[in-house]
Formats: sequence, structure tokens, C-alpha cells
Amino acid sequence: MLSYRLSETVRYHLLKDGQPILILSFPLKIVYIHRCWRAVLDIFAKGGFILFEDIVCQTPELPPEKIDLFLRNMCSKMLMEQKGIPVSDENAYPFVSVIVPVRNRPREIEDCLCSLKNLDYPMEKTEIIVVDDASEDNTPQVVAGFSVQLIELGQRSQASFCRNLGARHANGEILAFIDSDCLADPLWLRELTPAFRDASLGAVGGLVDSYYETKQLDNYEKVKSSLSISTRFIRSSRKEHFFYVPACNFLVRRELFLGLGGFQESLHVGEDVDFCWRLQDSGKILEYRPEGKIFHKHRNQLIPFCTRRFDYGTSEPKLQQLHPGRVKQLFLPLSESLFWITLALSLFLKSGFMFIIPMGVLVYDCVSKYRKIHSRKIPIGFPRLSLAVFRSYLTFIHHCCSFVSRYYLIMALILFPFFSMLPGIVFSMHALAGIVEYRIKRPRMNPLSFFFHFSLEQLSYQAGVWRGCFREMNFNPVAPRIITKRK
Repeated sequence: MLSYRLSETVRYHLLKDGQPILILSFPLKIVYIHRCWRAVLDIFAKGGFILFEDIVCQTPELPPEKIDLFLRNMCSKMLMEQKGIPVSDENAYPFVSVIVPVRNRPREIEDCLCSLKNLDYPMEKTEIIVVDDASEDNTPQVVAGFSVQLIELGQRSQASFCRNLGARHANGEILAFIDSDCLADPLWLRELTPAFRDASLGAVGGLVDSYYETKQLDNYEKVKSSLSISTRFIRSSRKEHFFYVPACNFLVRRELFLGLGGFQESLHVGEDVDFCWRLQDSGKILEYRPEGKIFHKHRNQLIPFCTRRFDYGTSEPKLQQLHPGRVKQLFLPLSESLFWITLALSLFLKSGFMFIIPMGVLVYDCVSKYRKIHSRKIPIGFPRLSLAVFRSYLTFIHHCCSFVSRYYLIMALILFPFFSMLPGIVFSMHALAGIVEYRIKRPRMNPLSFFFHFSLEQLSYQAGVWRGCFREMNFNPVAPRIITKRK
């Protein structure tokens, strides 16, 4: 059964005028909630998980579908947590067509189809379509041993073509895409299909977990895979300009998929990104849920690992060219920028007097924010607010270091023989980004091994980005628009 609760770091509070607010401890965030949801939030005041049915019964004046959407939006903002499966009635599940493109992967497709055979989902409401992309081995014979619809191509046409072809042959109202080197968790469809109760939802993606767990590279992929979107619920919005979910775990309404023309067949990487952006541009909602798990047999050799990251990088300039409205932005707020610039100068010049400037910026920012909070009678003390402000300064410098590490490390290596100071700054920022990533991800590997794989990934990806930039003559990915205020 589906149930919700307020996140452990969230406090529910009513202002004197009856305005409900939620206060998130870290990062410190104050969310004003519309007064119509006060009755729902009052239910969570005592803490603990509350069944969705009980919430609906206690708030008869609100439509259940509106309550469901509100609660899921709260989950996407990390203000609430969800557990359980939303649908228990077998008749309520939609008919799903599972589509698997494959080429020269007999062992992988066998494991994949075995996992699909063990799905905990009504058999009469599923069909499996395998599109063989002109395999040169016994892959078609392996597939023929399963009760699936097999479509064989005479010449290689790439995965996007195969997925689109499978969609045209599908009978289900929902298309579920999975790759041949993936295994589905038994609850894969049961956990993701209830999302389509929301009529505004066009597609949903689920968790992509690592299959291998023996090498250091496997441990790195476990926490840093390009296919792993998040550990929290995400729902597309106007702010999420670059949000997407990977095609290896992707469910979409068939009518919508065909109406949008399916995947862009000229793209061999990034086709899922392109489709997700077009889907959102059409006015439909895209969701990511950290459930509906599949296990991906990632490339666990260093050279294939680097090659794949390089391929991913080449898609960025092409995608920016196809979607010129999605301009990459680098947020440089004035107070944080001034703090770090003056702090760096005071350290470089070894000037204790100049050190007063960044400290003054920090204190002024804390005091001005506290006055604003205090005037609204929000129960947050000055020490707690000051700590949150300083954490935001640390987060800002981490984002700057991550951007430089992601796109400019390879340029620093090229320029190192000619310059010394600038490449040194870039290498330092890369090191800081790696240290923070290690602290955040907490992988099962030592710091040196993590930093080695992290550096390989950054160099491989940005080499692909720069190659794509020169090939497309589009340098937007490495030259973002600088903004100092968010709308």
C-alpha cells in the first residue's frame, strides 16, 4: 500500500496568519504551501508514514488525484518520502509492450529475457518485442527460444531505429524500453506503471543500478554511472531545462511516443535526451522515480568505459544545436562570487587586512537574510541561518569546480607547457571537485582509486564534448551564459 511522511529533516509550521510552511533543515529551505493544503499537512504533524487512503478519507473536500499530485510534488522537492506500491487492483494496470533492441549479444539478451519472464506483472497485460539489429552471431536463435515477438533486420540500423520499429508493432498503451544488456527487477513494471494515473504524465523513468560488483570500476559505476539519475523523485518543470531519463529504463505512452516521431534516428547517442526534451516541450510531464529498478551490465573495462564516456560527450553540442532554446547557464551570484574572489586574493597576496573584505561580505549576507526571515516570524535562529549561508557558499564553489573539472581539465593539460598558474588553478579545482564527490557518493573504494576513475571519466567525456564542438562549430556546452540572479 502507498504511504507518505514528511522527510526527517522537514518541520511543519504555521505562521500566525495561518499560512502553512515547511522548513527543510539541509539545505535550509523555506517552502510556503498554499492554504488549501493545510488539512493534508495537519495529518502529518504527528510524524510517521500515513496511508494514502487514510489521507483521502480525512480530506473529503479535496479530489484524490489532486492530493496524489501534491504529495508526489512534495517528494520531488525532498520534503516528503514515499513507500509502497500505489496500485493493488490487477485490473487497474495498463497493457505494456516491452521493447528490447539487440545486436550481437546472445548471452546478454538471454539473461534480459529471463528477467522479463519473471516480472511480477499480469502476464495477459504484457508483450515482449525484440528487434534484432542485423546480428552476425546466434543472437536471433537465442531470442527465438523465448515466447516473444522477434523482428529481424537485414542491415544494421542502430538502436533508435529498432526502438521506433518495435513501437510501431506494439499493441500496448504503454511502451517500456529496456536494453539488451540490462536485467529487470521483478517489480519493474508494477512500481512504474501507476505513474500513468496522472493524465498529464507522458513518460517515466526508473532506477538504473549496476550489475557488476567485483572491480574497482564496478564500485565507481555504482555511484557515478551516467545512467543513474538520482536517489530522489524528480518531476519535470520549467526550471528543469535539461532533465531527462535514459532509454534503458523508460516508459512512455505509445500514442504520445508515435505522435512525437519516436527517437531521433540520426542520433546514435543522446537520442533519449532529445526525446525527453521534445516530450517536455509538447507540454507533457516527465518523471523520474528511484524505483522500478533495472540492473545494467556496464562496460567494466577501462578502455570501453572511456570510449563510452567520450561518445556521450560528443552528443552535447549536437543536442544544443537541435534545442537552441536550452541555453546552458552558469549561476554566479554576486555575494558568493565576491567572497571567493576576495578570499583568493587575500591568500595570494598574504594580506591579513584584505581578509576583512570576504568576512564582511559573509557577515552582511547572513545579517540581511536573517532580518528578512525574522520579519516574517519564521522560527529560524541566527546561528542556524549563518551556517546555512556558509554551506551555500561552499556549495557554490563546488559547482564552479565541478564545471571546470567537467569541461576544462583537458585544456589545462594542453596549456600546461606554456602556462603554469592557470592550469594549476584548474587542476586544483578538479582535485577539489573529486574530493567532494568522494565525500558525497561514499563509494566502496579508496580515495586514490576513486580519483583515478573520476579523472579518466572527466577527461574522456570532455574530449568528446570538445570534438563535438569543433565538428558542429557549436561551443555553447563549454561557454555557458553567466547569470547572477535566478528568476
